[in-house]
This record gives sequence, C-alpha cells and structure tokens, in this order.
Amino acid sequence: MNIKLSALAERLGLAFTGADREISGVNTLERAGDGDLSFLVNPKYLSQLEITKAGCVLTSGSYAAKVPCALISENVYMDLARVVNVFARPQGCLTGVHELAFVHPDADVAESATVYPFAFVGEGATVGPDTVIFAGAYVGEGSVIGSGCILYPNCVVMGGLTLGDNVILQPGAVLGGDGYGYAQTPVGHMKIPQIGTVVIENDVEVGSNTAIDRAALDTTRIRRGTKIDNLVQIGHNVEIGEHCLIIGQTGIGGSSRIGNGVVLAGQTGVPDNVKIGDGAMVAAQSGVLGDVEPGSRIAGSPAMPAKTYLKAVGVCTPQLPELFKRVKKMEKELAALKAAAGGSDE
Repeated sequence: MNIKLSALAERLGLAFTGADREISGVNTLERAGDGDLSFLVNPKYLSQLEITKAGCVLTSGSYAAKVPCALISENVYMDLARVVNVFARPQGCLTGVHELAFVHPDADVAESATVYPFAFVGEGATVGPDTVIFAGAYVGEGSVIGSGCILYPNCVVMGGLTLGDNVILQPGAVLGGDGYGYAQTPVGHMKIPQIGTVVIENDVEVGSNTAIDRAALDTTRIRRGTKIDNLVQIGHNVEIGEHCLIIGQTGIGGSSRIGNGVVLAGQTGVPDNVKIGDGAMVAAQSGVLGDVEPGSRIAGSPAMPAKTYLKAVGVCTPQLPELFKRVKKMEKELAALKAAAGGSDE
C-alpha cells in the first residue's frame, strides 16, 4: 500500500519534518529506498543515518535534524510497531466456514468467524466472532474460543479449554496436552490421568511449537497480555501472571507461580513449585533453584543476583588461567621449601 507521510503522521498522532511524500513500506536504514520509511531505535546505528536512502526516518527529536525527512517519536520502538501494523498484510484469504472444514453439528461457530479447510471443531465447542481458525488446526470438544482470536495452521486446543479474546496461537502450538504425571510402581510407571484444564486470558500470544500442559486436577492459567515465544514448555498447574515475557526454549515445571510483568529470557529453567515475584527478570540460560523475590534481577546456573553473576563471569572467570599458573608456581615453591627443610610438613 502507499500512503502520504502527512496522512501516516496524522493517523499515528506524530509530527514530521521535511517534504511530504508517499511511503510504500518499511525497511532498515541499510536497505531502505526512497519510498520506504526507516527507523533509528538504537544509537549504535547512528552512523547509518549518513548513508541511508530512506525517504523518511522514524526517530526521536534529537536525531531528526540529521535527516532530510523525519517522523518524530517519543517512543520509537512502540511507534515502529504501529507503523508496521499499517503496512502489514494479514495472513489468509478466506472468510466463512469452508465446506472442507469439519464443524460438529453441536458446535457453536459465530457467523463472522472463519474456519479453513481441514480444520476441526469438536462437539460442544464455541468459536467467537471474528475468530480465524486456519487449516489443520484442532479445537476439541467443549472448548471455548473467544472473539478476534487467530489459530494458525496445525495448532491444537484440546477438549475443555478456554481462550479469551484476541488470543493468537502461532503454528504448531499445543494447548491442553497431558501434564507429565506418573506414579512409580513395582512394574513400571503408571500414568496419572490429567483431568484439569487450561485457561488463556485475553490478548495472550503463544509461539510456534510451544506446549502448555493441562492441569492434573485444576487449571493451568496464562493471564492477560502475556507473550510466549516459540519452543516453550509450560507444565501442568502453572500460573503465569499478566504481561509477562517468556522467551524461547524456556521450561517451567509443574505448579510454579510466575507473577505479573516477569521476564524469563531464553533457555531459562524453572523447576516445579517455584514462585517468581512480580517484575522479576531472569537472564538467558539461567537455572532457577528456588523462589525469586519480586523485582529481582538474577542470572547464571545456579541463578544468583545478576550483579554477583556478572562479577563472577566478567571479572573472575577470565583470570582463572592466570590464577591457575600462580597456584602451580606456588605449589612448586612450597615443595622446594619443604625439600630444603628436610621434607618436614611443620
């Protein structure tokens, strides 16, 4: 699509400098052309402002004078998301319920919902207005899908689950598979039936190939506004608070409680029955061993206060080879002193 810069600025409530022009897309400073809008979020790319061919640059007021045409923002990253939304094309090309979809006669699918070929909507399921269910997606019996949701291809919502409004499930996400529950017996591991459910509140996004297990007896719950990356494992009976960020390859053990506004960076490991307080941030590849206080910043495996970890890794670890040499030298000197003293240990 093409849009006048003046119209785009008005739509976003932003000011612009320079001549009005048509904008046809968004690209990086390095690759943008005359019809593109680019952006400067990180000052480390400031040098690229001198060479960019972008027709306009979205940036803060302090950098606006460095380019012939600027769209001025107080929160560049947020406004970049708003700009990209203007140009983004929604996935999909169909409306309505396709004849090749299976919708059980006792399911309730809103008139404005879209169900693609080879999707499955089970008995007693409810699909809200403006929800889109792509090909290969599965909605189990008795599940409730709210309004404005998007279930991308091959995602799974097992029976008896609840999704709020504006929930996005990326391709291959699996909600409501059995939690990992077994009883050890003399003849092997006996499966414990997982008869609970999963509740996903409004405005949650779940990444591709992420698994959220159903509760053993009660509810696995993801509260509103939380964003979950690809390849995340969330165990049974876990509760995750509002507006959390759960980054790729994180694993959360059963019955753990994650507070509001928590950030778990990539490959974080959280064991069973742990509580992580509101606003805590856990660095990538951290191994959490116990409860985490609200507002904490922790890192490492085992996880420790981030400042301690940075000192240990950034200051102490690089000195280990030299320290090893010094210890070996001291051992030789000590051995020589013992020999000179006649081998006595006193």
